[in-house]
Amino acid sequence: MIPFKRGAPTTSKQDGQIPANYSEGSGTIVSGTTANKATKAALAAYSGGVVDRVVKLSNGEYEVHNIGVNWPHHIFVSKSFKVVGAN
Repeated sequence: MIPFKRGAPTTSKQDGQIPANYSEGSGTIVSGTTANKATKAALAAYSGGVVDRVVKLSNGEYEVHNIGVNWPHHIFVSKSFKVVGAN
């Protein structure tokens, strides 16, 4: 776990590809095997956080919501469960 320190927020970062039509809060929450596969892929690429939900986006990809870390907060996973980007 990475401790939270109060102060000025870090600058926004982006890595890889973010879905063009992505807007925070959009999509449908998924669970079960699908959520587990997306979570496993996300945490393999960006370890250290805790996933609190997985959302299926309108393009069929997944947004893995990562908390407990300063960055990344959203990890994007393809339909084939490969990490494609983060912000």
